[in-house]
Amino acid sequence: MRWGVALGVAPAGAVALLSTGVALLSERSPTRLVLERAWAPPSLALPLGASEGGIDVLAALSHGTARGLALALVVVLVGFLVGTPLGAAAGMAGGARATALARACDLVQSFPSFLLALAVLAAVRSPGRLHIGLVFCVTSWAPFARLALLQATVLRGASFVEAARALGASRPRVLLGHVLPNLLGPVAVQGGSAAAAVVLGEAALGFLGLGPRDGVSLGALLEQGTAGMLRAPHVLAASALAVAGVSGSLQLASESLRRWVGGPVDPLE
Repeated sequence: MRWGVALGVAPAGAVALLSTGVALLSERSPTRLVLERAWAPPSLALPLGASEGGIDVLAALSHGTARGLALALVVVLVGFLVGTPLGAAAGMAGGARATALARACDLVQSFPSFLLALAVLAAVRSPGRLHIGLVFCVTSWAPFARLALLQATVLRGASFVEAARALGASRPRVLLGHVLPNLLGPVAVQGGSAAAAVVLGEAALGFLGLGPRDGVSLGALLEQGTAGMLRAPHVLAASALAVAGVSGSLQLASESLRRWVGGPVDPLE
């Protein structure tokens, strides 16, 4: 089982390591313009060719992927740290608290975060990754909270939770010691799905011209590839494969972690 988890997580780890390594260790610049090599095909000097303005596609992909993954990591951490405790506490309390949190999650998730990002970034004169991250963080907690709420509602009546209460454990101790550890499986799946959604969201915003002002994003490169698809199809192919590979590897890693963690575990067994 551990080998299966390792194989599932390996693609995401390889993408993160390769993109970060090339971005940090290579002297290739993702913003340097060399007009005489515009739309140049792949070669030894330019393994993935050049895009509009002679920008090195390999440098643009590595920097865009690394920055997109860093943004996704921050958004997922914020969503996890805010949403999971809220959902678990409301699920254990039940009643009006659980209902209120469920309605709040409905309200947040009924409005797509991508549309919210479009509305906010269109009003910002010079959008950056900070603005994109803040917009995604506003809504990232809701899926985690809903998952935690549902799981905690089920676990509230579990035998090991009842046994802990019978032994005199307080509600915070039951929550921290018995309920939250059993939320790891669903949260792992949501974490990978949320990270993939952030990567795709940032790429879509960059494609529409609302990405980071430095222009270093997978979406911006994808837009260039679309504009020059007949002249230089290698740009579109490389950027499209990068977006699909990053999001797909994150989904695969989350599913592998879910299978490894499994369902609820009775700590008294």
